[in-house]
Amino acid sequence: MNYRRNLYDKRISQEVVGDLLGEEFKGYIFKIMGGCDKQGFPMKQGVLTSGRVRLLLHRGTPCFRGFGRRNGERRRKSVRGCIVSQDLSVINLVIVKKGENDLPGLTDTEKPRMRGPKRASKIKKLFNLGKDDDVRSYVNTYRRTFLNKKGKKVSKAPKIQRLVTPLTLQRKRARIADKKKRIAKKKSEAAEYQKLLAQRLKEQRDRRSESMAKRRSKLSAATKAPAASA
Repeated sequence: MNYRRNLYDKRISQEVVGDLLGEEFKGYIFKIMGGCDKQGFPMKQGVLTSGRVRLLLHRGTPCFRGFGRRNGERRRKSVRGCIVSQDLSVINLVIVKKGENDLPGLTDTEKPRMRGPKRASKIKKLFNLGKDDDVRSYVNTYRRTFLNKKGKKVSKAPKIQRLVTPLTLQRKRARIADKKKRIAKKKSEAAEYQKLLAQRLKEQRDRRSESMAKRRSKLSAATKAPAASA
């Protein structure tokens, strides 16, 4: 029996009773999250059709990653509508409510969450820590141990980011002191330059006034000479 027919004409984000898909899914409630057809064109939320359409998409929108495109460039891409039809080869479902029987490989095994937060402030928020508490010991709660390729047992925990330690505070103080030193050096160099510039301008004015005085004395001597001969 083709249970897929029970999903026809349903939309993305619509919930489906698992009894329609088979006896093994009795009691389950699924949610349609998407799908694609035999040619690989994906379904897109908000497109109210059961067939393919060509949409002008920009980078970052669903169904178009846009790698290698210019900033703001849009491309016309083929996508399927959000309504399930017989052309689909894959339909993605999410379990909303668990049923009576376990699904082998899906609900019969529990996988613990291995990845915890890395940022120090988020670790403090997770464990309700204060400002002065050390977060490094709390990361070990989600440290995982496993066997590497050589068969050796190793453990791994995320590296804490933005961790405030005496070394980071020392580096911050050193950066601030270096910045103040650079500012003071620039100010002293600017003051020396202004002083040297004022000195050069004064020397230039003195030379100009001296040359003007010599020129005036030559002109006065030249005007006195014809008067004496007459």
